[in-house]
Amino acid sequence: MGVLITGATGLLGTKIVELCLQKDVSVKYLTTRKEKIVTKKNYQGYYWNPKTKEIDTACFEDVNVIIHLAGSTVSKRWTASNKKNIIDSRVLSARLLHHGLKSLPTHNVAQIISASGISIYPDSLTKYYNEKDTQVDPSFLGDVVKAWEAEVDTFFGLNVKVAKVRIGLVLSTEGGVLPEFKKPIDLGLGAVFGSGEQWQSWIHIDDVARVFVFLLKYCGEGIYNAVAPNPVTQTELMKSIAKTLDKPMFLPGIPKFAVKLVLGEMHELMYASQRVSSKKLEAQGFEFNYPNLQPALSALLM
Repeated sequence: MGVLITGATGLLGTKIVELCLQKDVSVKYLTTRKEKIVTKKNYQGYYWNPKTKEIDTACFEDVNVIIHLAGSTVSKRWTASNKKNIIDSRVLSARLLHHGLKSLPTHNVAQIISASGISIYPDSLTKYYNEKDTQVDPSFLGDVVKAWEAEVDTFFGLNVKVAKVRIGLVLSTEGGVLPEFKKPIDLGLGAVFGSGEQWQSWIHIDDVARVFVFLLKYCGEGIYNAVAPNPVTQTELMKSIAKTLDKPMFLPGIPKFAVKLVLGEMHELMYASQRVSSKKLEAQGFEFNYPNLQPALSALLM
């Protein structure tokens, strides 16, 4: 089997590449930096540039599945230019993949598995979301995910199965939010944001990568929530991190207005509440290595 991966050198992409190579799946990847193109056994890079609409269509040869992860980080101040970049990096890259594949007289691509986000679900302390929920959060991140998924859906017109993986709060020591949560706790300054009652639907980085490979193996299609089976409140999350590090948690909740002064609109990331179900994945036979928070944190931090 051959797989084409965008965002292959990122936090999640690196893990997925490792799993694919372990299973003797041939990996091709796309990069905007020609100096990063390498050729190894079962691993070959190709150039693309979504902004200039350039793509080496040789990347599609002998490819059965596209795994689309490319997208600029949302963890930067949401200025007008950064907002545009966050959306364009997702929409234009998916569009270029579609146009490149459509330009070929024939192709063997049967499936695209695209990253997405649970931030599409409206902020709620009481709702328990599953893949059938169609409401979209009236926020910038809700708009991002809606536009992202709509662009990926265009692959239906090429007779390609579409799977969209709505990823929760990824726990990893190599990037994402965990190192940022850990820093103040290490200094004895751990605190929750606001009331701490907001739901955090988290997932261990290894399980996220395994979800993508699982859907690749079983040619899954539709929407899947990539979250662990047991979401927690932010208070539980922060206290569990502190407990794992054997550090105290004394400080009161940080009020929203204070964080908004520092981060601007991006403060929404810290206060949004989405309690999200993983039951669809489990019903299809996926088994989480880290279904509970404390063992996941122990594996990462101890």
